[in-house]
Amino acid sequence: MIDFGFDKLALIGGVALIVIGPERLPRVARTIGHLIGKAQRYVSDVKAEVNRSMELEELKKMRTEMETAAREVQDTVQQEINSATQAFDQTWADVSGRSIGSTDAESSLPSYRHPKKNWRVKRGATPQWYKQRQGVRRHAQSGAARVARFRPSPARRFP
Repeated sequence: MIDFGFDKLALIGGVALIVIGPERLPRVARTIGHLIGKAQRYVSDVKAEVNRSMELEELKKMRTEMETAAREVQDTVQQEINSATQAFDQTWADVSGRSIGSTDAESSLPSYRHPKKNWRVKRGATPQWYKQRQGVRRHAQSGAARVARFRPSPARRFP
């Protein structure tokens, strides 16, 4: 980059004062300052974009490395599971004395039976005999049914 010292800047300022004149020099200096600021912002934006693209490339490389490592681990685990399953099946066949797919082994296994409990029904903790003795209402009644229930019978009416 171009190196400007104090003596060079003073020389440029003196020449600009003579060429441009004292009336227009502040406006020209302000315009030049704005243009230099825009150029600096543009250069910093370009640098930031280049850095972002480099980081993105590094992240993509890391992602591909991680995916290959995960695939290798998955393949290794799958191979171990398959070998353990084969060893277990072989041991089971040796111990039971018959093959895995025989119907005798399937018939000896217990079958599932439903417990016959209805868990959806809400059950209260208070016993029914206690509710009957205390007079707790167990069923909802409409207003008309309640009035009919507690209305005195026609024979008991007073004259």
